[in-house]
Amino acid sequence: MSRSTRPSLFIPGRRSAVVAAAAFCAAPAWSQGRASPAPWPSRALRILVGFPGGSSPDLLARALAEPLSRRLGQPVIVENRPGASGNLAAGLVAHATDGHTIGVMINGNLTIARLLNPKLSFDPARDFAPLSLIATAPLVLVAAADASGASPKAFLETARQAGSRWNYGSPGVGTIAHIGMELIKARTGIAAVHVPYPGNPQVIGALLGGQIQLALLPPGLAMAQVKAGKLRAIAVTGAGRSTLAPEVPSLAEAGVPGVLLDIWNAAAAPVSMPAVHAQLLAELITSIARTPEMRATLFQQGWQVVATAPEGLAQRMKTDTAELGRIIASQGIRVE
Repeated sequence: MSRSTRPSLFIPGRRSAVVAAAAFCAAPAWSQGRASPAPWPSRALRILVGFPGGSSPDLLARALAEPLSRRLGQPVIVENRPGASGNLAAGLVAHATDGHTIGVMINGNLTIARLLNPKLSFDPARDFAPLSLIATAPLVLVAAADASGASPKAFLETARQAGSRWNYGSPGVGTIAHIGMELIKARTGIAAVHVPYPGNPQVIGALLGGQIQLALLPPGLAMAQVKAGKLRAIAVTGAGRSTLAPEVPSLAEAGVPGVLLDIWNAAAAPVSMPAVHAQLLAELITSIARTPEMRATLFQQGWQVVATAPEGLAQRMKTDTAELGRIIASQGIRVE
């Protein structure tokens, strides 16, 4: 079984069962004379990820799984279901009825998926119970290590002159990397052709192999390759420099204003999950993400921890749907 499809299983020890039992005991009791609800979860919790092993959502989900398993007192399985820019897994989460399935998803799955493809089997605004906006980051525009152009401005001019002879990669149609590159193209006159891949590890492979010349990558993946001398960082998609890549100028510094895009990873449950169970998961996930250990782990992966309550994720979903929807409309982005 390949790494991209092999489930990752975390089994808690005896101590974690005591912690989980305490959490169950803290739940509201039923009315006098009625039986208490059965402890939950009663078996393994499954986290679905819509991208291959080694992708940003995968790494984050696996970092979360072990401490979540300890606190729940049950195994936590991370299962990769790549396809359709993460929407395959998102659809499976939306329609799950087993009460033990959640997802770690990117912006697009929880916001603009249906704007890009009205035929999708799920509606982000209707079919998910938000749990937590876990972490955010800008994107890093990268190219081959030996790419021409001494400065970011010079590189972008070279890219513009290359016209459609250059290609750029993304982890799928409708992802923030795709939308961001189309916005950069509109701002700069670059005409690079979009080539979608199953995930960012494949995008990096294509960059290293010379099949594509440009990509927007999460900082954790981008800067590891840059520090190894394999890729070159051109700029970040923020209003200013990011603490995740302080040495890299912003696109605004490179003469490309108005490209302000974050990527984010969030946890969501199907709306069918009982509210008390979703609330328990939300509280545990936010608590774990806010620990110093998890903050350090996610910073190493290239993320700034946000760890909102469900209401915070719901508001971000609403805001980003509107903002990204405007970019989609202005650039004419559609599912290919």
